[in-house]
Amino acid sequence: MQKAKSAFSSWTGYLGLILGLVLIVVLFNSIDLERSLELIASIGFRSVFILLPFFGLHFFETLAWVQTFPPGTSGIRFWILMKIQVISETVSMTLPAGVAVGEPLRPYLCNRQMQIEVPVAVASTAVRKLLLGAMQGVYTVIGALAGFMLLQKVSTSLIGFPGLGWLMLAIGIGVFVLFMFFLLVILNGSSARTLHRMLMMVPFKRVQAWLLERESGFHDTDQHLSRFSGSSLKSLMKATFWYLVGWIMLALESYIILRLLGVEISFSQVLAIDTTLVMLRAIFFFIPSGLGIQDLGYLAFFQAIGIPDAMAYGGAFILLRRFKEVLWYSSGYLVMFLSGVHLRDAGPLVEEVR
Repeated sequence: MQKAKSAFSSWTGYLGLILGLVLIVVLFNSIDLERSLELIASIGFRSVFILLPFFGLHFFETLAWVQTFPPGTSGIRFWILMKIQVISETVSMTLPAGVAVGEPLRPYLCNRQMQIEVPVAVASTAVRKLLLGAMQGVYTVIGALAGFMLLQKVSTSLIGFPGLGWLMLAIGIGVFVLFMFFLLVILNGSSARTLHRMLMMVPFKRVQAWLLERESGFHDTDQHLSRFSGSSLKSLMKATFWYLVGWIMLALESYIILRLLGVEISFSQVLAIDTTLVMLRAIFFFIPSGLGIQDLGYLAFFQAIGIPDAMAYGGAFILLRRFKEVLWYSSGYLVMFLSGVHLRDAGPLVEEVR
């Protein structure tokens, strides 16, 4: 069963990669590459500022992650946790179906590098993921409100019908409610055991035997999740704040790039565009790093809002963003290599708690 799931995930990832590469070909056929490179060259040394928001993203997400560990957890070291954050995100964003590998790496590396018990780290990873998703919903709502008139204006040209502003508001609220619901469910202290009982209904003896062997892992995770109580509310509120700040770093990065290129655009407009395309990227999660789909989305937005010479400025913007990612993800793999981390290492340990 696990092999079939892994094979499906791999095939989905590779199909996403192929689709992303096709979209990149379409992208390069659309932009004015020569003019885009000229614009990039005109920035010069100031381009170093483009790297800062991505560092801020990892920094603030690590601050938030610290707050999602069950109360009383000892051994958490911020800079080691940030290293784990960088490694896991690098794997999740660059490999086909990378999330299936990157997320399990988190509890594995917490155990290996900080000696935090695996069920504790699994509980933290679950809370982290749900809070991050909920804050994406809040981020989308903020972006939709900030650029509501812009979204309404370009709606028909972008999606073929009016109401993009209302649509993004609805999606943001829906995402927030959905993730918060699941967060409340897992914090009730019996969600993992409930999941275990439901899985035991699968009419296959091998599956049932496999689940029985790992029943204690489900119980341990529940115990650590139940440690969150009313006294933990302050920590969870801190986490939501830092996750929201982390999301805003994405829009800040886009704003810095566009301003360096000389594009006259307000931060509220960038926020509206970025929140819409981040949600689009989430929908096409199987495409590594949103390859192509998000880039073409930016080009479509830049044309719709009337940026002069959109194919040149849009091309320069996209190339700078992608080059920044190449630098950061290369650094992530370097950190991973220097830490002696291998993707295959997490497998046996993660299996123990599934």
